[in-house]
This record gives sequence, structure tokens and C-alpha cells, in this order.
Amino acid sequence: IPVKCLSTFWVSYCMTGWEICGFRIHGQNVPFEAVVLDKSTGEGVIRAKDKLDCELQKEHTFTIQAYDCGEGPDGGNMKKSHKATVHIQVNDMNEYSPVFKEKSYKATVIEGKKYDSILKVEAVDADCSFQFSQICSYEIVTPDVPFTVDKDGNIKNTEKLNYSKERMYKLTVTAYDCGKNRASEDVLVKINIKPTCKPSWQGFNKRIEYEPGTGSLALFPSMHLETCEEPITSIQASIMLETNHIGKGCDRDTYSEKSLHKLCGASTGTVELLPAPSNSANWTVGLPTDNGHDSDQVFEFNGTQAIKVPEGVVSTTLKEPFTISVWMRHGPGSREKETILCNSDKTEMNRHHYSLYVHNCRLVLLLRQEPTESENYKPAEFHWKLDQVCDKEWHHYVLNIEFPAVTLFVDGATFEPFLVTEDYPLHASKIETQLTIGACWQDLSGHDNDTETLSETLTGGSALMTQYFRGNLAGLMIRSGKLENKKVIDCLYTCKEGLDVQLPEEVASAVKVEFNPNQSSLTLEGDDIESFEKVMQHISYLNSRQFPTPGIRHLRVTTTVKCFNEETCISVPDSEGYVMVLQPEEPKISLSGIDHFARGAAEFESTEGVTLFPELRIVSTITREVEVEVEAETETVVSEEIMHNLDTCEVTVVGDELNGDHESLEVDLAQIQQRALEMSSSNVGMVITGVNTMANYEQVLHLIRYRNWHTEALFDRKFKLVCSELNGRYISNEFKVEVNVIHTANPMDHANNAMVQPQFINQVQHASVDLSGHNLANMHQSSVVPSAATIVIVVCVSFLVFMIILGVFRIRAAHQGTLRDQENGKENEMDWDDSALTITVNPMETYEDQHSSEEEGDEEEEESEDGEEEDDITSAESDSSEDEGGEQEDQQGSSRQQQLEWDDSTY
Repeated sequence: IPVKCLSTFWVSYCMTGWEICGFRIHGQNVPFEAVVLDKSTGEGVIRAKDKLDCELQKEHTFTIQAYDCGEGPDGGNMKKSHKATVHIQVNDMNEYSPVFKEKSYKATVIEGKKYDSILKVEAVDADCSFQFSQICSYEIVTPDVPFTVDKDGNIKNTEKLNYSKERMYKLTVTAYDCGKNRASEDVLVKINIKPTCKPSWQGFNKRIEYEPGTGSLALFPSMHLETCEEPITSIQASIMLETNHIGKGCDRDTYSEKSLHKLCGASTGTVELLPAPSNSANWTVGLPTDNGHDSDQVFEFNGTQAIKVPEGVVSTTLKEPFTISVWMRHGPGSREKETILCNSDKTEMNRHHYSLYVHNCRLVLLLRQEPTESENYKPAEFHWKLDQVCDKEWHHYVLNIEFPAVTLFVDGATFEPFLVTEDYPLHASKIETQLTIGACWQDLSGHDNDTETLSETLTGGSALMTQYFRGNLAGLMIRSGKLENKKVIDCLYTCKEGLDVQLPEEVASAVKVEFNPNQSSLTLEGDDIESFEKVMQHISYLNSRQFPTPGIRHLRVTTTVKCFNEETCISVPDSEGYVMVLQPEEPKISLSGIDHFARGAAEFESTEGVTLFPELRIVSTITREVEVEVEAETETVVSEEIMHNLDTCEVTVVGDELNGDHESLEVDLAQIQQRALEMSSSNVGMVITGVNTMANYEQVLHLIRYRNWHTEALFDRKFKLVCSELNGRYISNEFKVEVNVIHTANPMDHANNAMVQPQFINQVQHASVDLSGHNLANMHQSSVVPSAATIVIVVCVSFLVFMIILGVFRIRAAHQGTLRDQENGKENEMDWDDSALTITVNPMETYEDQHSSEEEGDEEEEESEDGEEEDDITSAESDSSEDEGGEQEDQQGSSRQQQLEWDDSTY
């Protein structure tokens, strides 16, 4: 009985009396062979034909059969054993490292939460054995991160994550198999931190830059509302644009209040009581102002300042309707009266005829009636209780007074008085009144009062002011007649900046939009978030001023939502940002023209006078930086002409003031009024005011004339012109003009001197007197010294008289030749008439011109003596010669900056 000997890879087969010759393996592609080691014992070995790979085949199973050597030499009758099954298991070697299934891993988590597992990384090992193919551990290689990984590859955070601290973590993770082999390549894990879902407006830029002159600017072009998937039923939002710190509550034109009234349609009877300080209105010089030209000029009253309005500025009587308007900013003050405007007795009785004051956050108008026949009680004080009086914000007040009715407008809205008290009319008196601003005037004579004293620079005498105002005032006006037109009032109050929205047609009916009067805030209401967001994206900021006030305008968006479930309804926080209005390109206003010329004394004395600015040009330019690539270098191109308005041009006398007895500055008032401008003049010059174009100002300035009807001792006069825009925000250069007076002389008084004193002329020639400096290009040499002028006049008169006598001689000779031609049948030429010859001498003629004229005269004298041909000179040829001279004069006159003008007014 065959015995199976158990031995690894060893086989043994026992057969009684027979030898074992070999083993036969049954199976396909069996990588083993069996070899007999001992035929007698039947031992053999199974061995691999090639290297075995556990990863390709971990186990092999096949059958094996033994056979003997048979009978006889040929091995006949060979016998086989039964088949035995062989199982071979290939032992594994740790030859492979772990490999991650993914090249990288990503995950997103919400801040503030601790997760059991954020994501799972997984690696595999190609080894075939359980020991070496299993991943026993994972490890985060990146140090100091708030994450950990377990043996199964699950990554979790060890602490709550903060979006503001870190928005994304990058981790490097490796793996180990159970044979301690590390992964061939580590894997990158990205974990994004998402902020906690908070309902809010997303896509909102906190800083929005606005460039002047670009029109509307969208404030929220990519804004959307995050609701954290909470269903809502309706939404309401309010957008606020804070402009209280700009000017008088927002950006407005900074022209004078009088000019603004004209622009808005209130063009007559307006008197400005708080004008910007100037030569013609200097009573506000002592008041503190905001010192800013970018915005409106406002005046500060701190409880110690007040001003007196000069007599004659206000002529309004209480018997006729009138209007008081003012801009005021006032906070909670004391319980004492604070006077804005007061008209009281100048002396003795100290009666208040009318006044406007603040008392306990009430605005009060006192209006005492003048004496009448009836001594009945009449309305005297009108009280309005207003929050605006004490909220420290700018407000516009307009009082229409048509006794006994008084109407108050605050920021365009009408308010009725809550209290009206009555009093007797004033008693008859001849005492003059004093109009004051910021307090009430009170005479000291015969009165002991505990009030504060005003500095003498403002009062000009020993008197007391009482009921001082504490706050800011601007644009205080009194206007004769009522200001009933609501459009005019709204125009005075309306801002030049604000919010705007252009509703798309598809959402116009889905969202309700409402603005406040000055468009600094708007409210939206709707129930569809998508439509609501589209409207928000079309909200814009607009500033229509050509030169807006630069600076920050804060923005605030307040949102309220309603949900299906009120308990879990979301709350949307306010969104805040600001609009930064950039500094506008500042215009440079340039005045140019003829700045030095001479005129005859007769022109100064005529009724028309001398035009000071005949060729004045007003040009305004701005500087723009433009990058232009030229040969790899960047160049800046500047200067671009723009058009804008002017509001003031002032002509000032340089030197002595005008003497009204014999000189004046004049202009055609009809032309001034036709262009809606105003003119005021004094002994120091002339001021033209009003908002108008530069072209209209040019035309008016061309009409300004200077007259002087006593020019005997006048040799020159100098003037200065300055124009400005926006109440002095932009000021032009100082354009100075110098006018010289040309005096005339009788040539016959000096004829003999010219003939008997030739040596005097030669002496002047040797002295090289140079008068070429008297031209427009050299203003510093243009003053005429009387002694030098006398010498020049004598030289010029002597020389010119000599030339005139010589010319008369030649003309008479030519005239005789013409008579001979007439006798021979030739046409008669024009006779020369010297019966009323008058010579005007220009003392500014240069010596070189004189010398050249003398040489030409000598040449002509020589030519007249050459033969009989010279006797045939006709007057027509003389005219031709004069035309050529005229062309030379035209060439000289075309360059006004190089040669003074010759006066020919008396020819």
C-alpha cells in the first residue's frame, strides 16, 4: 500500500519490491516539477521552474502521480500509483509601499463646529499577504494644524475653526502598511473654512470711488442677499446716504445766496445779509467762517460775536410783504433767547421792531406793528416748536410774511405756528433803527444791563449786544415780496448729490421704491428676492455739480425680512460702506489781452472814455495726466480747455483811488442787465457779480471804460482785473493793465526851434536815448517821467516840423507840375489842402524810427533834384506811397505786444 510521506516539497512513494522511476504532475501551466531523489525509497522533490510571485498567484494546486520502472529492460508493464493532490502556498515579501487612491483630497467645513469626520483618505498596498497588504496607520505630516487622522484615514478637527483666522488649511498625509513601509508619495489634503452662514448682503464693496463728471455710479452692481436657505415672505430695505457733514447738509452750488436766488427764479428785491467779505460788502469780515472754498461758506456764532448791517442795505418796511430765508444749524442751548436777526432802536428806547430768534428749541418771529390810528391788539409773536431747531443739523428756513399771516417752510415742508401772541403797535417815534445779526442791539445810555459787550471792531461805539446766538448761519436773506413759488423754495433747498435708481422694466412692478425729498435715502419693498436684488444692483450715486465737494459720504443699508416661521426667521445685519468723491480737476482761469497801451488825452476826456479791456480773453483749463509711450518713456500731456461759469469779476485801481471829481469807471448798465448781471462801483474800482458764462463776462468786460476829464497832470493809470467762480473757490490770475496818456502840442510854437537848433538834435542822437522799452512787453519801463518826456517831445516836434515843412515844399512843387499837365490836356489831380493841418506828437516814438524817417526824407530830397522827371510826380503816386506806409503800420499794429499805438484822433 503506497504510503504518502508528508514533507514540504518533498514526495515519497513506497511500492513493495519495485523501484520508483519518476513523478508526473497533472495540471495546466503548473510552474513546478517533481524530481526523484532516491528510486529505492521513492523520495523526490517538487521545485519551481521559475521565481514565484505571490502577487500574481498566492496558491497553487495540482495532482502528482508516481510510476515505477516496469519489467524488463524496456520497462514494460510499468505501473502507476494513484494521484495525490498537492497544495502549495507562496509566502509574501513586503516589497510594495502603500499608494493613495486619489492624487489629492478636498473638503469644506463651516467655522465654529467640531466634526467627527471631515473626510476620509484611503491608501492601498499591492502586497499579497494580509500582513503586508493591510494599511495599519495614517499620519498628518504637516505640523501644528488643528486636525488629526485615525487608522482608518478619517480626518477631523481638534478644535473649532475660525474663518477670520484661517480660510483654508493644506495638510500633507502619509500611510503605513503593517510591515512599516511608508507610502511612496504623500497626499495633499485641502480643507476650506466656510464662515458660519449668517444672513447678510454679499458682494458689497465698502469703498466706492466716484470721479467727478462721470454721471451715475452703481453702488451695488453685484450685491445679493444670503438668507441661509430660510424661506422668506417679504423684504424691506432702506439705503441711507449720509451727507450732513458736506456744506449745509449736502453738496450744493456754492454761489452767493443772492446768485442762487436768481438761478432759482427769485431775481428781484433780494438783499444778502451774510455775504462773503469783499470791498463792497465788508461787514462780515470779523466773523469766523469755515475757511473752506470747496463747500458753502458758513459763519460761526459762538455767543460772543454779532454784526451790524450798514444803513441802506435793507429798505424793506413792515407794511409790505417780505420774506426772510436762512440756513441754520443749532443744537440744544440755554434757556435764554438766541437772536438770529434783530431790528431795534438805535438809541434810547431799545424797542425791538422785528426779530427772529430761537428760544427753548422754538423758532420765534417777533413782528411789532408800526403806529396806527387804532390801538388794538395785533399779532406780534409767532411760535413754532420744531425738532429741527435743536438737532445740530443744517436746515433751510423760509418765512413768508404778509401781515397778519406768516408761513414757515422748513426744508421745503410747511409748518403752522402753534402759538401766536398779540401786542399793541409801537408808539410813534423818530428814533432810527439798527439791524443786527447774531444778537440784538441795545443802547447803553440810561440803562444798566447785564449783557455782554461786543468788540469795538464790530460795534464802532459804546453799546451792548444782548441775546447772543450760538450756532451756524448762512445765506441770511431779506426779500421784498412773498416767495410763494414752491418750486423756488425747493430749488434753494435741493441737493446736487443723492441716490438714484433706474428700475428695469421686468421688476418695476415687483418692488416699491420711495425717496425722501433730498434723495439722501430711499426705501424698497418687495416679496421676490431675485427682483429685489436686481433693483438693489441698479441703485446709483449721482453728483451733478461740475466741481463737487470731495470727501467721504457714508452709506448704510438696513434690511428687514419676514419669514413663514417667525420663530426661526433670520435677522439681516446692517451693511455699511462709503462713497469717496475724488478731488475734481481744478480749473485754471486765465485772463489775457492788451496789458499796456497809450491813448490821446482827448479820448480820456471824451464821453466814451477809453476801453480798458478791448481784447480781453477768458480761458479756463484743467490739467489731465495722460500717459503716452514715446521711445520707451512715459510722458504726461496736460492742459485741456473747459467751459464753466463765473460769478464775480472785480476791477481794482492800482495806486491812488479814483477821484470822483474828474475820473470814473463806467459800463453800459443796459448790457449788464441784459445778461442778468449786477454792477457795483466805488472809488477803488468796480465789481460785476452774477452767475453767467465766461463769454458773457468777456463781452461785459470789453465795455468797461475809464474816463478822466482833467488829464493835464495825468501820465498813466493802472488797473487790476480778477475773476472767480463758485464764490471764490477758483480765482483767476491778476490781469494788470497800464494806460498811458498822450498829450498833444501845437507844432507852430516850436517850428523855429527845430530850424535853429540842429545841434540839440545831434546831441540827443549822441546821447543814445533809447525809448524802445516803452512797449507792451516791458511793462516795468512804461512809466513816463515828466522831465524826460519834455525832452523827447522837443526832439520829436523839432524833427517832425522840419520834415513837414520839407514835405509841404515837395507837395507844392508836385502841384505846380500837375497844373502844367492840366494845360496840356491831362486830367486834373487832387489839390493838397494844408489850411487846417494839425500835428499830433507821440512822445513814445522810438529814436530809431525817427532816424530812419530822416534818412528817407534826405533820399527823397535828393531824388526831387534829379531832372525834370521828379516834377511829374502825381498826387496818386503820393497816395501809393502813403498806402505802403500804411501797410508797414499794419504790420507793426499786428504785434501789439511789441509797439505802442499811434494816436491819430485829431487828423
